[in-house]
Amino acid sequence: MRRIRPDGQLTVFIGGLHRSGTTLLASLLGTHPEISAFENTGAPMDEGEHLQTVCPTDEHHGGPGRFAFTEEAHMTEASPEVAERLAAQWSRYWDLSLPVLLEKSPPNMLRFRFLQQAFPHSKFILITRHPVPVSLSTRKWTPALSVRRLVEHWIHAHDLAMADSAFLDAFMTVRYEHLMKRPSETLAEISDFIGLAPSFDASSVDDVANDRYFEQWRSSPEGHDLHDLEDAVNGHGYSLAETGFRGVTRRGGPWDRRSAQDAGLAPA
Repeated sequence: MRRIRPDGQLTVFIGGLHRSGTTLLASLLGTHPEISAFENTGAPMDEGEHLQTVCPTDEHHGGPGRFAFTEEAHMTEASPEVAERLAAQWSRYWDLSLPVLLEKSPPNMLRFRFLQQAFPHSKFILITRHPVPVSLSTRKWTPALSVRRLVEHWIHAHDLAMADSAFLDAFMTVRYEHLMKRPSETLAEISDFIGLAPSFDASSVDDVANDRYFEQWRSSPEGHDLHDLEDAVNGHGYSLAETGFRGVTRRGGPWDRRSAQDAGLAPA
């Protein structure tokens, strides 16, 4: 397969549910002078899924709060022909003179294996956010969905993504909450994973973004009947009961899961 990218160039893909911070993270990483991110493309949120015709968009599979329930949204294999078309379409929006090419789209979280086949030696970042703010903020777009259904979608999507991560050569999870509370430290960890010296502008970070959703959750009766989902949420390092979070998980770079655990940044 002919390569669009010069030898030695690295492609980094960001994925995560809608309202989990994919746009913020891509924007922050795009401030690095050695990273080319999509910007001013005219596409919604400058997401790569809207800048290609190879893969269906999340809307094709039901959109926010629904897409992960569609079996076809989970993509694990890519042919050389598909990979060539995708690279050609995205290359129109990358600055190919830079060493790192960045693309983010929420449904990437179910396509990391597909993207690894299409772009060998890439690195993958999954950003996760507590299911309470994700569900409540997504519900503004999908009022027909119950909070329970949105939390179930959160669980299912993350179950699939984490199962797929075992097949990835270089994978990292980033907690939205850590990015908000410790932006410089978290971005330094990400740059280490990518293989760059940290050089980001984190001035746009708002560390109180989750608070209003937790207040709404505590006063809402809808959160009182989700006890049966607690164990599944705990499996991803969060708690519905405590509105808490844990951890950063890395693999395939200078950091791995064990070192993250030793630092108190990942579930044991």
